[in-house]
Amino acid sequence: MTAFFESLGMTYEWAWFSATIAGILLIALPLMLAVAMIIYVDRKIWAAMALRRGPNVVGPFGLLQSFADGLKVFLQETIVPSAANKGLFLIAPIITFTVALAAWAVIPFNSGAVLADINVGLLYILAISSLGVYGVVVAGWASNSKYPFFSAMRAAAQMISYEVSIGFVLICVVLYAGTFNMNGIIEAQRGHGFGFVNGYFFNLLLFPMFVVFLISSLAETARAPFDLTEAESELVAGYQTEYSSMSFALFWLGEYANVLLMCTLNAILFFGGWLPPVELDILYWVPGWVWLFTKIFFFFFIFSWVKATVPRFRYDQLMRLGWKVFLPLSLLFVVLVSGWLMLTRYGV
Repeated sequence: MTAFFESLGMTYEWAWFSATIAGILLIALPLMLAVAMIIYVDRKIWAAMALRRGPNVVGPFGLLQSFADGLKVFLQETIVPSAANKGLFLIAPIITFTVALAAWAVIPFNSGAVLADINVGLLYILAISSLGVYGVVVAGWASNSKYPFFSAMRAAAQMISYEVSIGFVLICVVLYAGTFNMNGIIEAQRGHGFGFVNGYFFNLLLFPMFVVFLISSLAETARAPFDLTEAESELVAGYQTEYSSMSFALFWLGEYANVLLMCTLNAILFFGGWLPPVELDILYWVPGWVWLFTKIFFFFFIFSWVKATVPRFRYDQLMRLGWKVFLPLSLLFVVLVSGWLMLTRYGV
């Protein structure tokens, strides 16, 4: 894209700057539209599982419902509690929203179609996703209210508990792929299963790690059954209790952008990303981004399915699953994967 702007007569520096801005907009704007539509899809899936209609009034088939909701919150007044720390109170949703968008910089949508194709893409995502909890913690503290503060403490403990397991799962994937680069991880999955199945999910050593990562993704994004940070029967609305208008909407946008990111990571790390499911020439006629979006939607359906059907965990169950089940299991598989690779790949 830099070469295109250079052909318009720009210097290299201005061409690079313009290409970077254009790349950011090409990701951020469709992502915002995708978040609006995915909220609609989420509500439709819940409705179908409860034998209801769901959104069906605003626009054809209710497609414009999310945009109507967005317009409603945009026109509302932003109310800041008198006892709140005003600066931190207002910056908290901005942190959540900005961090959710920043992680998409290293996501490859097709071969070479990535904003920043860095060698440590996976480490970048791990670091950025860890920052997401700061928005929640700051919101809980700045609200100067006990329910948001309890929610912030829950969010911090929950994030730490499942980040550890996710880290060990990623180590297993990196050991097999031999790289932290996202495109490199996808290419390493080409023909991984019997020479024709694209994806690490087909590997008996990595399939349990896929299950751990999928469940940890639900906990990381505070989706049901791990939505203890906003348990309405205990904490009213958790860290969002004192928020209204666009500040409330930014939390929602950030939350769903994170959900889409985790669905994307499941698709990239274990299901071959933009590769077709199996190595058939005819399947390569379909663009890679179509395969990636199909896999993302598949995982989003699983997220919605779980939210509609599984009851909320108690907090002690949440902690026990993270520390007493997932942590020892992921540690064990790091040892098993590294030992297996030393025996088979490196011949030690």
